[in-house]
Amino acid sequence: MSAEERRRMIVQSVLPLLVEHGAGVTSAQIARAAGIGEGTVFRVFKDKDELFATCFAEALKPDQVLDAIAVIDLDQPLEDRLVEAADALSAHLQRMGALMAAMHGSGNRPARREPTGKDHRRESMGVMRDAMAELFEPERKRLRLPSAQLAALFLSLLFSGRMRFDENGDEPTTMELVDVFLNGAVVAA
Repeated sequence: MSAEERRRMIVQSVLPLLVEHGAGVTSAQIARAAGIGEGTVFRVFKDKDELFATCFAEALKPDQVLDAIAVIDLDQPLEDRLVEAADALSAHLQRMGALMAAMHGSGNRPARREPTGKDHRRESMGVMRDAMAELFEPERKRLRLPSAQLAALFLSLLFSGRMRFDENGDEPTTMELVDVFLNGAVVAA
């Protein structure tokens, strides 16, 4: 196994542990989950901070959601395409949220940027916006705004729609969000 493959394998093993235990995960737990010795973990990563930072960077990667969006059938109605994409994006947000909550709860906050200055969150949002824009393209002649702008607006609505504003805890369904996005809030007269 190459050094890069070993790094990836360790990170994939540690992500579920971080959700479960936060920063309190032990070196022994990490090694056991990865099926390697504790010493091997620290030959690959200089310390837990570097391992955790790598895990955060991995969790922020939108690869799974991009794969899910890429296979959405562009021949189906726009509403159905957006519902499928919203479900994939919501699952991505839930995974990230679980990791962030566990780490914050254990007193470890992820760095917004790598030491190189790279902002993975902004990069992630950009590629997700571009993937979403492709879903609007078959309708481009009927659209009031450019596809990329609509994709950005849809993502904003989707992400804010997942926040709890209702005191009863009722959050809008995916179908409701898509319907309001496409048809507005006012019933046609």
